[in-house]
Amino acid sequence: MPRSSREGILSDGKKAEREELIGLLTRAYWMEIETVMSYMANSINPDGVRAQEIIESLEQDVQEELGHARQFGERIKELYGTVPGSLDFAAEQKYLQPPDHQTDIVHVIRGVIEAETGAIEHYNKVIKFTDDVDLVTQDMIISILRDEEGHRRLFEGFLREFEAEGLA
Repeated sequence: MPRSSREGILSDGKKAEREELIGLLTRAYWMEIETVMSYMANSINPDGVRAQEIIESLEQDVQEELGHARQFGERIKELYGTVPGSLDFAAEQKYLQPPDHQTDIVHVIRGVIEAETGAIEHYNKVIKFTDDVDLVTQDMIISILRDEEGHRRLFEGFLREFEAEGLA
């Protein structure tokens, strides 16, 4: 039988914190997986000349978000958790559903901003939870948070352009 760590998040004395953290990471994992699905749909469906830059940005973001999901899954496993399967998935991102009109790019932009904002809020919560509990996870989350803040900022710029032209 392997010897358990005496200190840190892997120690027997931190089991409750570890289980709570696994729950937070599992939520983050599902948020990223759902975002991948939504971004993929929203990178395929849009029509029109104005849509091209949004499509290209979302195509890149799909790969980055998938990488985030993988990092969360790997950390869940390292913390002695189990990465959930598809039967445990429950969709929540109503705001990222494809718009009724494939030329409604503003709907897509606003949905991305809302998704990134939700991720930023959740990741800040995880950062606070991991303070003095699990600095390894905290470091990973801080890196991912930076990506999410960059995504949100980019799409806020897209929205400002549409607003300036009276299209939003």
